Amino acid sequence: MRHNESALQCSCKRWFDYQFPKLRQICFAVPNGSRRDKITGAILKKEGVVSGCPDMILLIARNGFGSLCIEFKTEIGKQSENQKMWQRSAEDAGNKYVICRSFDEFRDTVNAYLHD
Repeated sequence: MRHNESALQCSCKRWFDYQFPKLRQICFAVPNGSRRDKITGAILKKEGVVSGCPDMILLIARNGFGSLCIEFKTEIGKQSENQKMWQRSAEDAGNKYVICRSFDEFRDTVNAYLHD
């Protein structure tokens, strides 16, 4: 299932970079989900990796939000408890948080966020 989310995310990022080349540097992935050995995991945690962080962040303020946080899920994928906690914290801090389950949903969400 993780591979399907990754494929979706890759397609979405490719589209984003093509549509918004001037914003490509501020739309970035947060590589939290890959498997790591214990030593690497401990180092990353000390560096500030936070469990539950969304897959992608668009770091631009719009419509009263500080940024757009995007979590990619398959049609049947569910958020972990850490992801739900992160979402609440991000929204409480003034960010928009969305779950995208398809390319169309991502495209429509980004266009609405940037153009409304």
